[in-house]
Amino acid sequence: MTPTKIYCDLFGHNYQITKKVTNHVKEYTCKCCKKQLTTNSNGRLTELTAKHQEINSALERIYNNKLMRLKQKTLSSSIY
Repeated sequence: MTPTKIYCDLFGHNYQITKKVTNHVKEYTCKCCKKQLTTNSNGRLTELTAKHQEINSALERIYNNKLMRLKQKTLSSSIY
């Protein structure tokens, strides 16, 4: 057992946000043991698997496209 694993087992993980996918979905990493979590569809934390990474990247792409469309819409409506 590694010292960081023992630390996390005794005191709990020290999660930090590593990526903001959307306003509601984020990815977290433990500073000590590097365990990764993400927000699932119910708003609870779940382990960041390859499947969840794929879902998060698709969600991020859709979210960013939506933001770009909203910005363009506000710019075009402010011109008229």
